Amino acid sequence: MFRVSLALLGLVATQTSAFVLPTTRIARAPATSPTQLAATTMPADVKQQPHGGKLVESLVEGAEAEAAKTRATQEVQLNDRQLCDVELIINGGFSPLTGFMNEEEYKSVVETHRLPNGLLFGLPVVFDTDSEEVQPGASLLLKQGDRPIAVFDVSAKYTPNKPLEALKCYGTSSLEHPGVQMIAMERGKYYLGGQLTGLNLPVRDFNCKTPKEVRAGLPTGKDVVAFQCRNPVHRAHYELFTRALDAPNVGKDGIVLVHPTCGPTQADDIPGIVRYRTYEVLKEETANPRIEWAYLPYSMHMAGPREALQHMMIRKNYGCTHFIIGRDMAGSKSSVTGEDFYGAYDAQNFAKSISKELGVDTVPSLDLVFTEEEGYVTAERAKEANLHIKKLSGTKFRQMLRAGEDIPEWFAFKSVVQVLREN
Repeated sequence: MFRVSLALLGLVATQTSAFVLPTTRIARAPATSPTQLAATTMPADVKQQPHGGKLVESLVEGAEAEAAKTRATQEVQLNDRQLCDVELIINGGFSPLTGFMNEEEYKSVVETHRLPNGLLFGLPVVFDTDSEEVQPGASLLLKQGDRPIAVFDVSAKYTPNKPLEALKCYGTSSLEHPGVQMIAMERGKYYLGGQLTGLNLPVRDFNCKTPKEVRAGLPTGKDVVAFQCRNPVHRAHYELFTRALDAPNVGKDGIVLVHPTCGPTQADDIPGIVRYRTYEVLKEETANPRIEWAYLPYSMHMAGPREALQHMMIRKNYGCTHFIIGRDMAGSKSSVTGEDFYGAYDAQNFAKSISKELGVDTVPSLDLVFTEEEGYVTAERAKEANLHIKKLSGTKFRQMLRAGEDIPEWFAFKSVVQVLREN
């Protein structure tokens, strides 16, 4: 099957940001690398230290915020993807970054999954534009509607090597991959690098706690196992992340942080606000004291192994010591052939290879099945004991949902099913 590649189409892009130019120009802040600013060291009672040792928080208030806004010479309306990136920079989720990557940092992460100082980093965090007018030295007021979010002091402007970025980060240059399609068709021609000064967190239909806020609610000195998802949590998921607490490398008094991404994801995924509602009713229904819930304003890339590293790094900043990694983590299929872009265990194997250096232990996802005799067990146990396995495909589940048919409780929680039907 012929695949249309990014290299074949060249640097295809559409404008993603609208710039508004005022009549006056104000003095600007000096340029620095997005990894050079100071940050606050975390308290000693937090078991997991942030990536790079310090949690970056660039939100300012009062006179400092007003001074930052007066530097701005242009305004930019952020799209949903950019808004997530800005939020994770200014709230510390992308620590040690203090801004968008310059060209040296971008190239280093693309080619080596590391920052120039050698620190692991899965995917480049960049700000794209088609504007010819914006140049280094500009200060941009980044906005969500009328709400000022951050001031971006631009210190670098460069033309990215998008075919290489696609090949290195996504393992393919095929436009059948949603991440490759995003950088080719959605991102602008240029990338901008420079520092961010945070003014306000975005307004969302659901509250996304900052790393500092999540850490404040974690038990002192305990293991925290992160569970990443981008879909509603069903019974098998719940069994998976609660049983992760029994893994031999997890302390007996550890907890799970269920930390779903609620930002942009694949086009056919359930909208973030609906996913959020399913999580809220499930949190109330289960009321498990060993489970904490929080929401992550992250835009999915479906980048397989590289994204596994990105998720582990982010969860490290949120205080997690362990990360559950399943088959085909952040995987993607061809939009034409349906073939997988990654092997089933590519992400797991890559995560294991960098786990010790990153300082986040991996907890392999159990291959669970539901049986008539024993409920949820591993597929290996079911085979050995010749148990009767019950299955329900995602396609069949959606058909039953639309038809108003009863969904078996071994497959999905009643509260979650009700929310999905209402929406």
